Amino acid sequence: MMERIAETSPRSLARMDGVFQAFQRRMKAAVYNRYGPPDVIQITDVDKPVPKDNEVLIKVRAASANPLDFHLLRGEPYIARLLFGLRRPKITRPGVDVAGQVEAVGRSATQFRPGDEVFGCCRGAFAEYACTPASKLALKPDNVTFEQAASVPVAALTALQGLRDKGMLRPGQKALINGAAGGVGTFAVQIAKSLGAQVTGVCSTRNVEMVRSIGADQVIDYTRQDFTKGGRRYDLIFDLVANHSVLACRRLLNPKGTYVLAGALSGGLIGFLAFPIKTLALSLIVSQKFAAFIARVNQQDLTIMRELMGTGKVIPVIDRRYSLSEVPEAIRYLEEGHARGKVIIALERSA
Repeated sequence: MMERIAETSPRSLARMDGVFQAFQRRMKAAVYNRYGPPDVIQITDVDKPVPKDNEVLIKVRAASANPLDFHLLRGEPYIARLLFGLRRPKITRPGVDVAGQVEAVGRSATQFRPGDEVFGCCRGAFAEYACTPASKLALKPDNVTFEQAASVPVAALTALQGLRDKGMLRPGQKALINGAAGGVGTFAVQIAKSLGAQVTGVCSTRNVEMVRSIGADQVIDYTRQDFTKGGRRYDLIFDLVANHSVLACRRLLNPKGTYVLAGALSGGLIGFLAFPIKTLALSLIVSQKFAAFIARVNQQDLTIMRELMGTGKVIPVIDRRYSLSEVPEAIRYLEEGHARGKVIIALERSA
């Protein structure tokens, strides 16, 4: 065998090296080129991304799915296609939550080095490699797995910003979290407790014990009780489901309480757009506050989540794990709306 290699011409060796280099520049990734159900996603070979000056190239170890993924995949609600492509999607690579190891850095992304373990947001996280600005990443805590870290960015920052910034939650206040067993909800329960609040979680029967185990002081089973008809009053209602009217929820608020609706897709885009009109009218006659928002990813809040996880105050809840080849199944399961915590794409399992 060695004699055959030795007899190989320099031109053949150069050709073999070129093939090998080309192979190294390719990777597996989830891709779709038309709107539709999860079945339109294909796992295929694409070019390995190259980081820009301000970017970091990540070897993806884990990613997580969000409702945003299946809404973009289906192009629903249809009005959203004005932004994301009328006939064909502009975004063709699903996945935004990522955790992995730094493979390479751009010239100005000096705060990270190859080998660093990081988590944050990017485009096309359901792939073997992904690029993202350094400003959307933070170092992963040593006591947290890649899968746990990948579950954090969108869900945890939605919970953090909704409770802290929009809800102005303070120690001793009472908070109700509607949708406490979901991806955002499981983070919201724990973050609210870390802020010193008394927490009531709303979930289904099968999730009652889980929500209680992550820190909720009281848990309401919505299959047995309509929380809007209870006698309790709250300083903050953090709504992740929008399955009750604002007027119904308002009755549960203390005189200076706050209602926060998280995410444009919680109650449908039309409902989200109509929300400011409804709440403006309410604000003219009541002392309560109303807010709707979409989380913004930033390094400062990722670092706060790093500290909360590092100290054990927040432990991500993971429902199911899928390999890269199972991305369609993962999104299909999430779309059913029964996930407890987060749904993970584990790249190590793919390997």
